[in-house]
Amino acid sequence: MVVAIIMMLVLGALLGFGLGIADNKLKVEVDERVEHVTGMLPGYNCGGCGYPGCSGFAEAMVDGEVNSFLCKPTKPDQKQAILEYLANTPGPDGSTIKIKG
Repeated sequence: MVVAIIMMLVLGALLGFGLGIADNKLKVEVDERVEHVTGMLPGYNCGGCGYPGCSGFAEAMVDGEVNSFLCKPTKPDQKQAILEYLANTPGPDGSTIKIKG
């Protein structure tokens, strides 16, 4: 029984070590602008913009798929703040995003 316990501890340590290495090597870099813009949107997740919720719309804006601002519930001052943030904050590749108001 002691041998079985030792084998399980060794196996658990090896698998844990392998998962730690995989976490570092297979990490997906996320554009932090998506999270920031999602936080600036009203958060109604109404789908009125044609995207699945506010996070989907924020991702589409950051990816450059949107030509004009489509979120109707956003207040004008917040809308302007989002557009200025995207125009002035470069992404990981150094590019900014211009969206028509």
